[in-house]
Amino acid sequence: MKIHSATDLTLKTQLEAVNGKKMPALEVFAHALRFFKEHALQELRDQCPSLPEKDTVRWVLTVPAIWKQPAKQFMREAAYLAGLVSREDAEQLLIALEPEAASVYCRKLRLHQLVDLSSRAPGSGRLGERRSIDSSFRQAREQLRRSRHSRTFLVESGVGELWAEMQAGDRYVVADCGGGTVDLTVHQLEQPHGTLKELYKASGGPCGAVGVDLAFEQLLGRIFGEDFIATFKRQRPAAWVDLTIAFEARKRTAGPHRAGALNISLPFSFIDFYRKQRGHNVETALRRSSVNFVKWSSQGMLRMSCEAMNDLFQPTVSGIIQHIEALLERPEVQGVKLLFLVGGFAESAVLQHAVQAALGARGLRVVVPHDVGLTILKGAVLFGQAPGVVRVRRSPLTYGVGVLNRFVAGRHPPDKLLVRDGRRWCTDVFERFVAAEQSVALGEEVLRSYCPARPGQRRVLINLYCCAAEDARFITDPGVRKCGALSLELEPAEGGPHAADAPPSRREIRTAMQFGDTEIKVTAVDVSTNRSVRAAIDFLSN
Repeated sequence: MKIHSATDLTLKTQLEAVNGKKMPALEVFAHALRFFKEHALQELRDQCPSLPEKDTVRWVLTVPAIWKQPAKQFMREAAYLAGLVSREDAEQLLIALEPEAASVYCRKLRLHQLVDLSSRAPGSGRLGERRSIDSSFRQAREQLRRSRHSRTFLVESGVGELWAEMQAGDRYVVADCGGGTVDLTVHQLEQPHGTLKELYKASGGPCGAVGVDLAFEQLLGRIFGEDFIATFKRQRPAAWVDLTIAFEARKRTAGPHRAGALNISLPFSFIDFYRKQRGHNVETALRRSSVNFVKWSSQGMLRMSCEAMNDLFQPTVSGIIQHIEALLERPEVQGVKLLFLVGGFAESAVLQHAVQAALGARGLRVVVPHDVGLTILKGAVLFGQAPGVVRVRRSPLTYGVGVLNRFVAGRHPPDKLLVRDGRRWCTDVFERFVAAEQSVALGEEVLRSYCPARPGQRRVLINLYCCAAEDARFITDPGVRKCGALSLELEPAEGGPHAADAPPSRREIRTAMQFGDTEIKVTAVDVSTNRSVRAAIDFLSN
């Protein structure tokens, strides 16, 4: 969440532990990725001892779709540091967007692998009690039955049974509810090849399952004192982890129709530490507190009513529903009838019930894959095999550079006037590469040419700007900010008419930027020599 929320993210950004110690975030992320790398490779070696490690694996890292470019670059840098791939083999690492990965996986599913929440028996808290969603596509099946070849082609090309029942152009929402964020994307199914088109930019916010954990921590603070909880976390970190694990186990069993209280074990060190700090025991603290829905059980546990547990979910669940409802109001999303609820938090019966209750009345069918917690992981594998499955995406922001244009009186503000060599120029003009909400196809390029300012110049550095608005005119407009830099590393000019002593305007560097992938990419060519120029966009040294 630090990577998501930091407005000034750099490679030197630090994380602070509860004991006050700090470490570079890059090292922490790289350490985790290195562990997963070694674990995965060991599994491969166990299954296939003769498998060569070098250049054998394409790695896919999943990130929230609402993460900005600096956060995606940060993950790539952490992967380099962890040794997943080298910078020279950068294409062996893909960054996948989590709701996209889920969407790619869901399109492979058959009807018996899905649960329609609107058909679940009242009071059911488990995915096993369900009715097939086959009936919801009965009419579509009748239409496709008249065109048997169309359906056969879809199934044979790897598109799941559900999609074979859907029509070309059908739209659906994927709500990825994870630990930190809720991530929403809207896709349109394109036939006959089953590719996907994004209809609205990724949206969502910090409404993940960790919000329930924070609500529990606040509840403990009300009972035992916020100062005590802060001290305990700092001085007994291992015991605090044990307590959060105990709560996690009970959180997973919570349901809207569950009967009976939930017992949460308190570590002995918590009980002992509290008595030493306060001079009385935890049972006394519970009796004295204003929290009357948490008791002390005879087995030495916190005894919480189901209503109290469900209340801990409400702020987070309400936030998720608000994000989905706001998305459904967008004109680009009109006509959507299907929502896939995926991600680890989507396993929660509390969340499932709340989403269905809120959105079912709108005519939206809420569908959950059986293996909902693994949906993104499995989708990421499919994405790694076919990265072009998402054919069109929407740019989340407007990107461009600042340039000089000829000054036009009446159209340009007087304070932007610059007179140079007798010519009148308008400064700070925002030259747009791509606009927010613009549809960008995979592989589509934005071409621009740049000339070194000086003979023999070895590097060209061009500031990039971004904003949420589509119609920004100047880089000084409100909301426009410098977000990165385009770097072009130039080889010395060779002899002949394009030698280093030639006018700099004659050396043209043509750049091609792609905004339709999960990361913004750039390539460049020296027109005079037709050689590739090392080009990169840096979002982390702002």
